[in-house]
Amino acid sequence: MPKNRPDIAIYLRLLSGGGAERVMVNLMQAFVERGLSVDLIMNTVDGPYLSQVPPEVRIVDLKSPRLLPGLPILAGYLRRERPIALLSGLHYNNEIALWAKALSFSSTRVVVSEHNTLSIHAQRKSSDRWSPLLAKFFYPWADGIVAVGQGVAQDLATVTGLPSERIKVIYNPIITPQILANSQEPLENPWFKPGEPPVILGVGRLDPQKDFPTLIRAFTKVREVRPAKLMILGSRGERQRLNSLVRDLGLKEDVSFVGFVKNPYPYIKRAAVYVLSSAWEGLPSVLIEAIGLGIPVVSTNCPSGPEEILDNGKYGELVPVGNSQAMAEAILRVLSGQVKSVDSDWLEQFKLETVTQKYLDVLGVN
Repeated sequence: MPKNRPDIAIYLRLLSGGGAERVMVNLMQAFVERGLSVDLIMNTVDGPYLSQVPPEVRIVDLKSPRLLPGLPILAGYLRRERPIALLSGLHYNNEIALWAKALSFSSTRVVVSEHNTLSIHAQRKSSDRWSPLLAKFFYPWADGIVAVGQGVAQDLATVTGLPSERIKVIYNPIITPQILANSQEPLENPWFKPGEPPVILGVGRLDPQKDFPTLIRAFTKVREVRPAKLMILGSRGERQRLNSLVRDLGLKEDVSFVGFVKNPYPYIKRAAVYVLSSAWEGLPSVLIEAIGLGIPVVSTNCPSGPEEILDNGKYGELVPVGNSQAMAEAILRVLSGQVKSVDSDWLEQFKLETVTQKYLDVLGVN
């Protein structure tokens, strides 16, 4: 047995700027604060969240950008280091983690976490089209399975045929003292100066899942009624297509694409309303962040997550997916002062301390 056996290892391809990766960084910080030893295993040591990894976390570089060639290296790590538990997130890392345990004959407890509504994600994203089939075959090998929401869990049970009691629902640890502190950092952007029109904010990758065209078209309808600005934080994908849509609608002066922002919380905190326009999600982290920072929200009632987060519309506006008219009407209600406040007790289930203990229970780490 290694002298310094890690308590927990976390396995990701890299620390890209998505919600699942942010969740893992939050968990690392919480595990370290509890005095646990943590390894972060990556196929490629890269990504915008890398600077947020606690210095106490040991980074293990598999030096294999492609997942499958990294499998024997990960198996060797498990055989050599024998962490008490390995937590994996996202496809196809989850399957690789399960195969690595089988190859290593390790006693490490492997827990896989599902962050998306798998059936829909596979239909819409060609690179993940095999993920439901692989999950059906290999998730039964896992020592623990975590879904980030009830909708994700129900979909996963349907896709895999696993009994629902095998799947543990744990909401993402989104509301942390750090985001509250980060939201207070100064923001030098003229759109947020006093006396300027209200800023409608969207956050996320510029890809079809986030459906920013619907948000832009909704903004056009809002502008017909009152002055406002639309700001979108996010990178990748459809930037050129979205810019073309903005030009075609005559919105160039009132829409800003900021790109990826390492600290989005000052923008969220200063927005008049946050809008989630997604066609599908697992459990959208930024929607939780917005209500945690006390910002009014409008969200599509997409599968899955928003309905759970907002308690069926009690704590924010829910509108049909792809309906720019309903979205515009909901935004206008918020801008006119019709704001739904969120009970502090409701937010407890999304707080880091609450969620961390649930993960430790599943991981079998005291």
